[in-house]
Amino acid sequence: MNGPPLDPDVVDVAPSEPALTPYDEHHVVTYVRLLQAEGEGADWREVTRVILHVDPERDPDGARRAYQSHLARAKWATEQGRLLRGTDSK
Repeated sequence: MNGPPLDPDVVDVAPSEPALTPYDEHHVVTYVRLLQAEGEGADWREVTRVILHVDPERDPDGARRAYQSHLARAKWATEQGRLLRGTDSK
C-alpha cells in the first residue's frame, strides 16, 4: 500500500483551487507537519528549511511566501474536513 511521500519538495506557492488537487494529496504529510510546527510555535524560517526545503537566507521573500501559502492551504484543507479524508468526501 502506497501513501503520500513523507518529505516531498514543494512548489513556490501552494494551490488555491476550491477543491483538493493531486498536489494536495501528494503533500498531505507536509500539511500535517506544517500544522504541527505552527502549533508548537516553531520559527517559520526553520520550518521552511526543514519541511519545505526552501532556504530563507537565500530567498527570504520566496521562503515566506511558500510558508504562508502552504500553511494557509493546510488550514483550508483541515477546515474543510478534507485533509485526511481525500477528494471523495465533500
